[in-house]
Amino acid sequence: MNQRSVQRQERLLQALAGGGSLRLADAAMLCGVSEMTLRRDVSSKGSPLMLMGGHLVRRDDPHFSPVYDLETQRDRGVDIKTRLCQRASSYVQDGDTLFIDCGTTLVPMVAELGQRRHLTVVTYALNVANAVSHLDGVRLILLGGLYQGVSQSFDGEDVARQIRSLGINRAFLSAAGVHLERGLSCFHFHEIIPKQAAIETAAQRILVFDDSKWGVLRPAFFGTLSDADIIVTHGEAAAAASVSPEIAARVDSPR
Repeated sequence: MNQRSVQRQERLLQALAGGGSLRLADAAMLCGVSEMTLRRDVSSKGSPLMLMGGHLVRRDDPHFSPVYDLETQRDRGVDIKTRLCQRASSYVQDGDTLFIDCGTTLVPMVAELGQRRHLTVVTYALNVANAVSHLDGVRLILLGGLYQGVSQSFDGEDVARQIRSLGINRAFLSAAGVHLERGLSCFHFHEIIPKQAAIETAAQRILVFDDSKWGVLRPAFFGTLSDADIIVTHGEAAAAASVSPEIAARVDSPR
């Protein structure tokens, strides 16, 4: 890494001192170089910056960490996830076919489904499928393919076709990052196809996330806030999402 590259990156680190992200085009203008030059700077070994979705961020910013640990996420914010899922499950009706996304946010909702009759649950997440398998009277459709242990989910070439062939009443979607301008993102690229297929297919799309995801960018983008018919969240995210009351379901944080 040459001295000019180091100076440019130090200048960008100062610009990002308060956190957040900086558009690559704006960063190039700030440094007086081309976007390609900045791409080379960031790709160099030891760079304190990384490029995500056309934006520069600090590698040490925990909001943009590319590492995902399912066990850690499972134990994080259990109380608020349970409250969010209780609110989200209120939209479920008897006889529904539901798509439930992968991750840990939506797992507590499975406990609420035992109160409904004649449900079908469609998922590509092993942890969700395991929870549903203990419910009596709920039909389970597990979308198969190559198992991805890092997210306990399946990656299959035929997943999108399988989802589109089903009459899904409600798709419950989770996201690792929710950004007002950049939209919805997750850690793993294999999650994009099933998420997008569910968005295209479902009669109603319900986005559920806790406010630690708000303003965060993750590597794989799969949709926009407008793709959600209903947003279930809390805290700062509920206030900042700027969505109409008709599609925003706010959950108060536990005290």
